[in-house]
Amino acid sequence: MESVDILLIEDDPADRLLVEEFLADTALNAKITWVTTLAEARPHLPAFRGCVLLDLNLPDARGMDLLREVLTAAESAAVVVLTGLDDEHEGIAAVAAGAQDYLVKGQVDGSLLARSLRYSVERQRADENARQLREAELHARENMRLERGLLPQLLLDESLLVPRSFYRPGRKRALVGGDFFDAVEREGTTHLIVGDVSGHGPDEAALGVNLRIAWRALVMGGVAEERLLSALEKILVSERAQDEMYATLCQVSIDRGAEEARIRLFGHPPPLVLSPDRRVIEVDAEPRPPLGMLFDVEATVESFPFPRGATLMLYTDGLVDAYDGNGSDRLGVTGLSRIVEGVLASGTSIAQLPERLVDEAEQHNGGPLQDDVAMLLVTYGE
Repeated sequence: MESVDILLIEDDPADRLLVEEFLADTALNAKITWVTTLAEARPHLPAFRGCVLLDLNLPDARGMDLLREVLTAAESAAVVVLTGLDDEHEGIAAVAAGAQDYLVKGQVDGSLLARSLRYSVERQRADENARQLREAELHARENMRLERGLLPQLLLDESLLVPRSFYRPGRKRALVGGDFFDAVEREGTTHLIVGDVSGHGPDEAALGVNLRIAWRALVMGGVAEERLLSALEKILVSERAQDEMYATLCQVSIDRGAEEARIRLFGHPPPLVLSPDRRVIEVDAEPRPPLGMLFDVEATVESFPFPRGATLMLYTDGLVDAYDGNGSDRLGVTGLSRIVEGVLASGTSIAQLPERLVDEAEQHNGGPLQDDVAMLLVTYGE
């Protein structure tokens, strides 16, 4: 038997009795809560998900003002309006204002009342589903716009490095976070960057986009390598929404034909070098505090070997912050290196590596990763 919860807002006990008798003669299993005033109804409305049967003439409220308050307070409920013979125009206006239906007292029987209640609840559910679908579509379009800024077209046409990138937000319905990456080749030197703005949400995503675009503009504008990050921190401080926002960052620069790379590390996990024989080597570099927390961004550049045929993997901390099994320990860089070696040993190609790494990290984590994940891999070709 179909069941409907009904909140009857009606001050006339005779009309209340009539509603109960009408519904008792139908197949509808109606659970009726009766209140006589708007004041009595208010505590019920926010959480109510059935059908509100509303008399538009109450002792403490009436007409369209009454209806608007009920519609606003009971967002998840269907509303059916009761009117008198002389007030049918109010019922028509009520439907135009958002009620699902109206019924005229004296012209209602049990079958009509049950059918109106049932259909009104179904229409409300359909409207709610349509609203959720519209919200999901808007959310998806917003994510796509943000991701277009966060996921650039890498400018490595003249470089010997073959790039592969990966990005995925951590929470399914969260806005894109502040992870960002880019790669630009200019005058024989390839510059790579990966970074992570602290926190999640539109402010962090916007700042990540600003930093990536600013970094690319600085590189293409010919700013010296050693001055890039000091200029970038000035932009961060200028653009951040709160003073406590900061960004971890790793920048790597590789000269054409050289078999070593230069690294500048600011509060970020170090990259991994995947050798041609599929060994995984953690880059040994001393991290400085993140951008936004410094007085002097100038860092002593460090170097590390990057032979031909090897792949350099830059990533954000969404991977290393995953739990390592059922305990409370995080994977960390050591755990991530172990997973990468295992995945490579299974025969996984570099092109398939990012997706496999996320799958493995989620298995260790015992569920989806809570943070965003960005990866930038470049393979040193001939």
